[in-house]
Amino acid sequence: MGWSLLAAAWSLLGTAWSLLAAVWSLLTAVWSLLVTAWSLLVTSWSLLAATWSVLATAWSLLAAAFLGALTLLQQGPGTRRGGGSQISEFFQDLLRWFTHFYVVSVLWNGFLLICLFQAEFLGESLPSWIQDMHHALGRGSQSKDTDSEHFSALLVLLLLWLHSCRRLAECLWTSVFSSGVMHIVQYCFGLGYYIAVGSTVLCQVPTSVRNGKNLSVQICWYHIIGVMMYIWASLHQHRCLAILADLRKSRSGKVVSLSYSVPFGDWFESVSCPHYFAELLIYVSMAITLGIHNVTWWCVVMYVFFNQALAAVLCHEFYQKNFSSYPKHRKAFIPLVF
Repeated sequence: MGWSLLAAAWSLLGTAWSLLAAVWSLLTAVWSLLVTAWSLLVTSWSLLAATWSVLATAWSLLAAAFLGALTLLQQGPGTRRGGGSQISEFFQDLLRWFTHFYVVSVLWNGFLLICLFQAEFLGESLPSWIQDMHHALGRGSQSKDTDSEHFSALLVLLLLWLHSCRRLAECLWTSVFSSGVMHIVQYCFGLGYYIAVGSTVLCQVPTSVRNGKNLSVQICWYHIIGVMMYIWASLHQHRCLAILADLRKSRSGKVVSLSYSVPFGDWFESVSCPHYFAELLIYVSMAITLGIHNVTWWCVVMYVFFNQALAAVLCHEFYQKNFSSYPKHRKAFIPLVF
């Protein structure tokens, strides 16, 4: 009897020991997983801290401001009553002032493009005041330059300048605007925005280019994808703006009305403001052209997203309120989503 109890106890101790060994193995595996996760977190934080800048913070704050406005708009559309229509018309009327903004953008970004081109291919240094601005707002000297990064900034600045040129031409010869006024603060903000966007691109230039080191051009896969997406989005934006303009013109091209009508064709079959959606895609294409990993430019994209989404929601509500037969399947901004 005693030996049987002793054998049972010994067997029980063996089972307990096996269980403890299994638990210990599990704890060891969990600890290893936590250590790996912590290492990844530290590495990610280090990369984010290295790429974050004053410009990224500024663009993030602007994006947050428009996100707040969009959230308030979505939560209380009924509280605006008649004011929503007036706000929507106001946003439409603001577009006529974009001619001034695009003139400034063409001149400023053209100047930056020339400076960067001379630094890229002629070995000249960027102006000292631009280098001082980069030192305060741009990449630090500790940032590691890649073989193609300097060309990415030049290409994006060229795309931004071409975009401004096209939009200026459309404002002058394609679009038909209603009369409207703009507050001086909004006007100055618009001018500052197009100066800041070009400056943000230039602040992504590697240190070697700033110092006037002549570098070779290296085209990468993301340059090709980014440029193709840019061309695709630009073509659709031009078509949509032409459709809007044709609503106010006769067959001969003469302006016959300044009233609002329901547009049809191209991306208008899916969303109310496809030209705003195309604008977002253009900035996304520039983010791809910069190599996808540029945190600062993604902050710019985030700002453009919430800015264009706010305008699109207001215009969408305007269409729904003023046109009883407005297509119910159309979204405001992003096809099938929002």
